[in-house]
Amino acid sequence: MASSTLQRRAIRTHQLPNQMVLLGEPTESVQSAAFTLLVPSGSSTDPDDRLGLSSMLCDMALRGAGSRDSRALINDLEVLGVERSESVGVSQTSWSAATLAENLEEALCIYADIVRKPQLPAEQLEFTRQVCMQELRSVEDEPAQKLMHALRRRTYPEPWGRSSCGTQRGLAECTLADVRQQWSGYYRPNGAILGVAGNFDWPQLVDRVEGLFGDWPPSRIPAGQNQAHRQGEAENFPAHLSHDSNQCHLGIAFPTVPYRHEDYLQAWAAVGVLSNGMSSRLFTEVRERRGLCYTVYASLQTQLDRARVFCYAGTTAERAQETLDVTYAELLRLGAGIEQQELARLQAHIKSGLIMQQESTSARSSSLARDWYHLGRARTLDEIGRLVDLLSSDTINHYLDKNPPADFTFATLGPQPLELPVGI
Repeated sequence: MASSTLQRRAIRTHQLPNQMVLLGEPTESVQSAAFTLLVPSGSSTDPDDRLGLSSMLCDMALRGAGSRDSRALINDLEVLGVERSESVGVSQTSWSAATLAENLEEALCIYADIVRKPQLPAEQLEFTRQVCMQELRSVEDEPAQKLMHALRRRTYPEPWGRSSCGTQRGLAECTLADVRQQWSGYYRPNGAILGVAGNFDWPQLVDRVEGLFGDWPPSRIPAGQNQAHRQGEAENFPAHLSHDSNQCHLGIAFPTVPYRHEDYLQAWAAVGVLSNGMSSRLFTEVRERRGLCYTVYASLQTQLDRARVFCYAGTTAERAQETLDVTYAELLRLGAGIEQQELARLQAHIKSGLIMQQESTSARSSSLARDWYHLGRARTLDEIGRLVDLLSSDTINHYLDKNPPADFTFATLGPQPLELPVGI
């Protein structure tokens, strides 16, 4: 599959003297170019009494940078035809942009100003606060999201289960000085990763990035970070969130191996058998055969040194306990292994996804940056394709035999609390 279907593309790597890493995958067959810039500011770096600070900084950085005010900055990006996204994760803020190949360098210039020279105007602070408050309220108004946020807090040790939305109290107490301190401490080249994919000249790109970011001075990790990153038990968040509704939302999580682990692909494939497509186990057993719920899925979510499989189901209050029982039983049954025909269906899905990713410069730039963060190197689609071809029911079952789903954490949101079956 890899050699016959996926184009062979070389990945280039360049590290600036200030430790910023540049990754590139040039491709002449496309007309676009995209980049993903990761900077080490995330919810885990927020001070304990300022939860949501990284999200406020992300919004403030777009309200004027370099010589451009907020309106000019957004206008210039639109003139270049940039499709952009930005998001705050647990450990990083991701800035992504895709545009026509000839506009790549101009877009990079703007983003260099955003991360290096944000204006962070005082008169915009309250507008930013309101935007972040609205995002937080939107989560509170969406029961499924609220439940999964609660489940992450229950299963991860502090501060790794935090939501990037923060808390109402944390957002209310963030000052302009806090925002500026977060920027000066965490928007730095040491720990920053820039992945670029599409139609561009590599030597020219290196020169341009050196010019834009080469004099960005590195800084030490703020001392407060060590205090925040404590490895104790998860905070005592309740297993049930009361919600007056005829619907019930339930979630189950269990530990798995992170992205950098040698068995990650086996773990990921096992979860794919559980929940990838309409032939997956959860969809077939919980939704189709028994009609217990309207939505059910499982996903593997990985951080740098830890990972969890999160499973969600949405159902009626009357069928909630049965839904939990059957879903839990399917998780336990996964530990008994998978069949080759299940893997064959999954591999078809994966191969289709790899081929489509080949056409998306945005997806490739994100993958390059993510790979470097987790692995310290970037993998070609050809390499990933070969690894997928090597998957077999035997290799996955060997992994599941050593690492069956266990150590479950669960949470529910609805009118009545539920219980996992006896014997957990």
